[in-house]
Amino acid sequence: MGTVSKDSMSPDSQTALYYREGGPMLWFGKQGITAMADTLLAQLSLVHEMGFSPAGFKVKEIEQGIQRFKSLDFDRQHTVNDVIADLEYHLTHAYLIYIAGQQYGFVNPKKAMNMVESKPDSLGNVKVQFVNQYDVPIIRPTAAFYQKAFRKIANDSVGVMMREVEPQSPLYRHLLRQLSDTVSDEKRMHILVNMERCRWKEENPMPTTGKRVVVNIPAFMLYAFGPDSTMTMKIGCGKTSSRTPLLTSAIEYFQVNPEWNIPQSIIKTDVLHHAGDSSYFARHRYYIAERATGKKVSIRSVSRDMLASGKYRVSQDGGRGNSLGRIVFRFKNNFSVYLHDTSTPGFFQNSWRGVSHGCVRVQRPFDLAHFLLGDVDDWTLDKIRISMDITPVTDQGRDYLRNHEPEENESGRKMPHKLIGYMPVKPHVPLYIIYYTIYPDENGQIQTFPDVYGYDKSVWNYLKKYI
Repeated sequence: MGTVSKDSMSPDSQTALYYREGGPMLWFGKQGITAMADTLLAQLSLVHEMGFSPAGFKVKEIEQGIQRFKSLDFDRQHTVNDVIADLEYHLTHAYLIYIAGQQYGFVNPKKAMNMVESKPDSLGNVKVQFVNQYDVPIIRPTAAFYQKAFRKIANDSVGVMMREVEPQSPLYRHLLRQLSDTVSDEKRMHILVNMERCRWKEENPMPTTGKRVVVNIPAFMLYAFGPDSTMTMKIGCGKTSSRTPLLTSAIEYFQVNPEWNIPQSIIKTDVLHHAGDSSYFARHRYYIAERATGKKVSIRSVSRDMLASGKYRVSQDGGRGNSLGRIVFRFKNNFSVYLHDTSTPGFFQNSWRGVSHGCVRVQRPFDLAHFLLGDVDDWTLDKIRISMDITPVTDQGRDYLRNHEPEENESGRKMPHKLIGYMPVKPHVPLYIIYYTIYPDENGQIQTFPDVYGYDKSVWNYLKKYI
């Protein structure tokens, strides 16, 4: 009967549990095998159309069992009790695999993409750590779902249930059609993996605001969807060694000319070996402060061990040359990542744009800010432009620049204008950082993108048992 999964909500476990607890037979009645078994078999015989192998659903065994039962073809090796028992189990198991997979996904992405990795630290010591890359709360099958599935059999509604769980997204339907015209094994793999992604459902979908921002990592693109239009721009994302996590959140506010508080992970990898080097810190406009008090301390007084302790914060002054660029877009997440401008925009000319420690760098940050704010007055937009050193477009903005020289800091460096520092985004705009290697562009045309993080292969390793 197969190995029972450790996942208590898997079709394997639920099938075994049902019969272990003495559940009544589902597919046999007083008149013999029910019509529901034929309905299920007819649907399972078509799984090749969605790229799956009938063998993964025991279609051959079910066909032979039904035929043997109907023709009363029993013998010592195939007693009536053995045939009924095997057929009952295979029908239930195949039914649950199909409906749970179509409704929630045949692969749990948290298992496929979140993994334990061994990485050397800055001292060369190997560290084993759990790497969380898929942080979207998704729905998985529940006991209530399986109870409903069993009721559908009892109510002669197997066909209804199997139609109800069929994915309906336009992308899934397109990929399903594309699959039938594809003979290349590699192309079919890419199609099937992206069809699987279409099955995953978010646990608590973000409330709609009429706007949403989607970042598709393999495309290296951001799509800002409004009620009547779509804006696109190139993005840079995490390197393969520091991948951008996949998540769902909402953009709550943005900051202009933000300071960059360098994450401790980057301090350990990039800053630590420059401890005490005041010229390095000056060149990058870094300063050091005590985390507990916020008090700035002398660069020369802080040793490598003191930086490694985590008791000291390393920050970069805001303004021109800051690693975050001139604006950063903030949203809640478990990784301290965000969308932001960049001080090195030249990489946007490259096709491969895996350049960051995990954050997403956007090509047209002012346009994104305007999109998030929506219908806002021209002077507010010009205050953002002036603060970002972008030429104003209003008379009021031009007059302001004529009458206000930028201030200088203690080093004689001109500081940015600070007309806007913080701006809330109301209502918050949903943000989705996703990973599709087949996805529509801004014109709705389906495009194929490289598997930049190798996640297609990770999902395929779990999905291929059904193929």
